[in-house]
Amino acid sequence: MHMKYSDKLINKLTLILVVVLFQIGHSQTKDPVDYVDPFIGTDFFGHTFPGASLPNALVHLSPDINTEGWSYCSGYVYSESSIMGFSHTHWSGVGMVNGGEILLMPTTSNKLQIVPGSLENPDAGYRSRFDHEDETATPGYYSVKLKDYDVTAELTTTQRAGFHRYTFPKSMNSRIILDVGHQIGDMTKGELSELKIIDNNRIEGAKAAGLGKVYFVAEFSKPFLYYGTFDASYKTPESDGSVFPYKNAEVGDKIGAFVQYHTEENEQVLVKVGISYTSIEGARRNLHQEIPDWNFDDVKENAKKIWNKELSKITINEATEDQKKIFTTALYRSLLSQYISQDVDGKYFGSDGKVHEAKGFDFYGSFSCWDTYRTQHPLMTLISPEHVNDYIKSIAAKVENYGWLPAQHFLNVYGESMVGDHLIPVIVDAYMKGYRDFDIELLYKAMRKKALELPKAPVPQEAGRSGLTYYLEKGYAPIDKVTEAVPNTLELAYDDWCIAQLAKELGKTKDYELFTKRAYNYKNVWDSKTKFMRPKKYDGQFLPELGDNKQEIVTEGDHSYYKYFDPLLVGRRPNRHYTESNAWQYIWSVQHDPQGLINLFDNKNQFIDKLDTFFEMSPVITPPKYVGVVGTIGQYVQGNQPSHHVAYLYNYAGQPWKTQFRTRQVAEEMYRIGPGGLPGNDDMGSLSSWYILSSMGIYPMAPGSSIYTIGSPLFGEITLNLEKNKTFIIRANNNSKENKYIQSATLNGKTFNRTWIAHEEITNGGILKFKMGPKPNKKWGISTIPPSLTKK
Repeated sequence: MHMKYSDKLINKLTLILVVVLFQIGHSQTKDPVDYVDPFIGTDFFGHTFPGASLPNALVHLSPDINTEGWSYCSGYVYSESSIMGFSHTHWSGVGMVNGGEILLMPTTSNKLQIVPGSLENPDAGYRSRFDHEDETATPGYYSVKLKDYDVTAELTTTQRAGFHRYTFPKSMNSRIILDVGHQIGDMTKGELSELKIIDNNRIEGAKAAGLGKVYFVAEFSKPFLYYGTFDASYKTPESDGSVFPYKNAEVGDKIGAFVQYHTEENEQVLVKVGISYTSIEGARRNLHQEIPDWNFDDVKENAKKIWNKELSKITINEATEDQKKIFTTALYRSLLSQYISQDVDGKYFGSDGKVHEAKGFDFYGSFSCWDTYRTQHPLMTLISPEHVNDYIKSIAAKVENYGWLPAQHFLNVYGESMVGDHLIPVIVDAYMKGYRDFDIELLYKAMRKKALELPKAPVPQEAGRSGLTYYLEKGYAPIDKVTEAVPNTLELAYDDWCIAQLAKELGKTKDYELFTKRAYNYKNVWDSKTKFMRPKKYDGQFLPELGDNKQEIVTEGDHSYYKYFDPLLVGRRPNRHYTESNAWQYIWSVQHDPQGLINLFDNKNQFIDKLDTFFEMSPVITPPKYVGVVGTIGQYVQGNQPSHHVAYLYNYAGQPWKTQFRTRQVAEEMYRIGPGGLPGNDDMGSLSSWYILSSMGIYPMAPGSSIYTIGSPLFGEITLNLEKNKTFIIRANNNSKENKYIQSATLNGKTFNRTWIAHEEITNGGILKFKMGPKPNKKWGISTIPPSLTKK
């Protein structure tokens, strides 16, 4: 029997099939956010946090698991199993124990608890156990089931406000604890916090946080049945308790508030929290402008849209699912790591202790620039050009407010800083790449002044360049006068080179000559005998070698240092010769003049042998061990910034195939999926940005220059979506794990036979094509060495 079908039926069936296939295909299409795993880096000292936040935000809302000790810098460690609550400020990947302001925690216990309890004994406080199976994190959203209370907590954010949604069980004891005393670390310095319960839906206050006050306004969707305050640092003699029912204000160090409800099964209570560094009024404005209603899902969806747009700035193809996850998460961390500090009306708390207004730009209050100048800031010049001018305008505002150019700092508090003066390369790198919408004369004057003199009151002496007096007199920092004297010399020489580049661009010839001369100061700590950058005393003598001697600590007044030079010793502050590193790791810190560094060796082959040994030797250092020596390949340390450029030095020595091998090795071995996927502190996106740049096959050897040196692209294709609808495509044909070596290349169809590319060649758009292979082509890229201060 033959079946006959009408054309109409066939068309109908065809249409149904097309719709079904479209839906299947659409359901399998992933958004960029679907490749982000915020748990990467939450173990093994990555110090990242999994909570909800936006790029360029003030609020970073995340769970806290513990608050004491270096391991808990971000408040969260994946290997633990109980949560204290959800606080609104966190630093991404830093080694600083700080943040965790304004914590909320939903509970249903019979007894009201006002302290969190410990990891060892969660029942001693309000914390709750949880399982990772009941935990979800994606950009802009976090949720977890609190097992002890049968409460599901969900978090999302805007730039300046956090949004909580708590789904309670049926309970007569449903509470929300607001712990104002909670903080990661303890930087309050005895300052007091305060809060007021304004009405049955709102609590306001200010947290003394050490880096300035954090003001908050918290609004609740359900009116309080019961409420009160507490002071965990005080017990009344009458009740032996710390709780004050129906009291509507509190002042103290460990204070907080509680609210209580009767809830039905699956009843949801929402809390909106606005944050400000200027005032309660600022926090209120931030909250009401950014979250005017109670639609949690709308805020969550908007956060997703923002992140999808940001994460679409770079796309990759011909990559594995794991590689897409690692790459997109690294991009997420890179884009997350610059924090605004101003309110919706532009008000910000300045470094002079006064409130100022940022007119027409976003104010960024923190710059972890020892970490970020190398990779994160240069990456932003490629993928976030709309924000770069605001970074520099923020620095200019600090100079105007403070009367001095700061170095690394958080929330405008200028305390002891990392070695070097690295806001200078951030400024100069932006300027040399064409970013000019800021007062460069003001900034140049400030960096020149700081390079030539110490600050005068009211600016404190420690805000100046460490060891500057000796550096000006001797051309180096003496180890018997200055802590971490060798990198002090090396990094200031680089900073001075940056000033020289800007002076040349601005037509300041005499300054260009002055600072170019100082850029060679790295040679003053070079020891031609040991072939290391070696600590030197004020009298011009190098420290004696350790040899068979037992290491000692020399103390002269309030200064101390290790007596003997040992190239494998990292040691402990304040006695260290090098910053978080040893002589093997710091010999290479002449980013502005690799050719000059090579010339210090007897010949180029000797330099290459030293570099080969660096990667091939044992990773073991002289005791005491140091926690930052992680992610090792020989003495190379991916977990710490001084090593980040070293694999690219082979390009300058005429052996680019070794750069291709080593950069691929680092990218493939040190970055992995899951909580332990980072090789050290992410340090405000610096490790993540290294991965993004190196995956592209480029690296900014010396920020302050517009040149990137070439590595080995990790994927078959990577596309930068630039301004004005331009794209720059990096295509690696025949690419694979084995085919890591560049055989040939073309740029926009023309032969490309050099190991560097200019910023404008990228931002003009185009296509850079590589042909990859399993064996080195030792003739490619050797005829044109990347630019260096020393020409030959």
